[in-house]
Amino acid sequence: MNVAQYIAKELKDRGVRYVFGIPGGPSLPYIDEFRKQGIEFILTSHEAAAGIMADVTGRLSGVPGVCHATFGPGATNLSTGVGSAMLDRSPLIALTSVKPVSMQDRTMQMNIDHQILFEPITKATTVLTKNNITDVLSDAFELAVAEYPGPVHIGLPSDLAYEEVKSRKTKIPAVESNTKLSLDSELLELLRYSEKPLLAIGLTAARAGIKDEIYDFLEKCPVPVLLTPMAKGLVHEDHDYYCGVLFHAASDRLSTVIQEADLVIGIGYDPVEYNYEEWMPDVPLIHINTVFTDMPAGMMVKQLIGSLNAVLSMISPVLGGSLQWDQNMIDACRNGIQSLKRKDNENFGPVNVLNALQDTFPDNASLCLDVGSHIHLFGQFWKTASVEKLLMTNGWSGMGFSIPAAIAAALHDPVAPVVSVSGDGGFLMMCGEIITAKRLNLGIIFLVLCDRELNLIKLKEQKKALKTMAVDLYTDRLIGSETFLGVPVISCDNEIAFRELLPPLYTHDGPVIIELIIDPSDYNKLVIT
Repeated sequence: MNVAQYIAKELKDRGVRYVFGIPGGPSLPYIDEFRKQGIEFILTSHEAAAGIMADVTGRLSGVPGVCHATFGPGATNLSTGVGSAMLDRSPLIALTSVKPVSMQDRTMQMNIDHQILFEPITKATTVLTKNNITDVLSDAFELAVAEYPGPVHIGLPSDLAYEEVKSRKTKIPAVESNTKLSLDSELLELLRYSEKPLLAIGLTAARAGIKDEIYDFLEKCPVPVLLTPMAKGLVHEDHDYYCGVLFHAASDRLSTVIQEADLVIGIGYDPVEYNYEEWMPDVPLIHINTVFTDMPAGMMVKQLIGSLNAVLSMISPVLGGSLQWDQNMIDACRNGIQSLKRKDNENFGPVNVLNALQDTFPDNASLCLDVGSHIHLFGQFWKTASVEKLLMTNGWSGMGFSIPAAIAAALHDPVAPVVSVSGDGGFLMMCGEIITAKRLNLGIIFLVLCDRELNLIKLKEQKKALKTMAVDLYTDRLIGSETFLGVPVISCDNEIAFRELLPPLYTHDGPVIIELIIDPSDYNKLVIT
């Protein structure tokens, strides 16, 4: 086989269904071979969106998502989405066209060093040759899914596609990063003498799929639970020992429980979302994760590295019957936060939008959140039974995430409804992908919360007592017409109308945009900046 044929077959054999990106001349032979293998090349409007779609595809399927860009500006655009996969821990293979080896150090149009570009935002980056192709592809897939999952970049020289593959693939043993854990005497002592341990669960636990083990542990050990945003869904919001989500709206109210703790047990806690020292009291920490984690100086930390499976079942017998938590305190913390999601607000703001959406949301639907003030509200108050059904970026936190994420979610499960929630600022960054959703006829509801400003930045300015500046986006309406890029637009400025229009849209044929003209004052009361 030639190189293009080999790559296409390897991707197909690995379970890749889509490649996201924008073609360049040198990539056409690869795209043609993808077609022959039944892999669909999803044309995007911007390469950053292609990277995000590959990121979310990798998260949902467990198979590395694949994205592509051409030389120079294509690669720099793609790097935004690749960085998302790096810090949100998603397996991804990024392919970029690069100049022929003989020209890579020359001054020429569109030529930059892609290896230097991608080195800090990938687990590895390399250039393909006809001699290393079999080893590189095998290693790339193995590395992308190993803990922490993340992106691998491969440069494809523009004169390589039709070269004959010279090497044969050899079986490379998988790297075992999830070794079984055991409890040593120091850790056992910390557990035995703790009367008020606190459980903090993070992104790695969500990826490990240990939800049943967490529930079993809480049944035996009644301790309060905090989640990081991307672990939301591991413990139901109505559970007796659930308190709330760190970092998001009203999370300052978690302090009533946090300050009572004499030990914090971090299960799959990834500080890429929120550093321990930002919220922890001055107590010991047992940090259990799949990889080594850097910690601040001065913190008493017992760190265990290995598989998260069954570790809670080892801990629960040690805690025994010495726990002294007051159930009323835990209930008051949880209910105090949840009560802020009031349903009697007179203004039409983001809380009204959240409540109406929650009340009508189908059980099998997915919600994709963009970055902005609204993510702090939805991240705290939205109720979800599954981490896979609430998609956000928190490690990377790049605006514009929700629209391409929704497209990837709809492709992953074409039957389930998908809703994207973005502010008007995030919408403006990725609204070109609306045409992608239209071309693919994906039944996505794009909700746009229109407050005419970058509200989260405005709140930060107010907190620092600075003059409001560089936050006003427009003065009239964001869209102000019945269609946008051929997609129907519905404008709405009140909760009653919003509730009425939602149910039939969950089964709508093709995408639809709902332009919600909101009062942003809810953010002033609830968002912690």
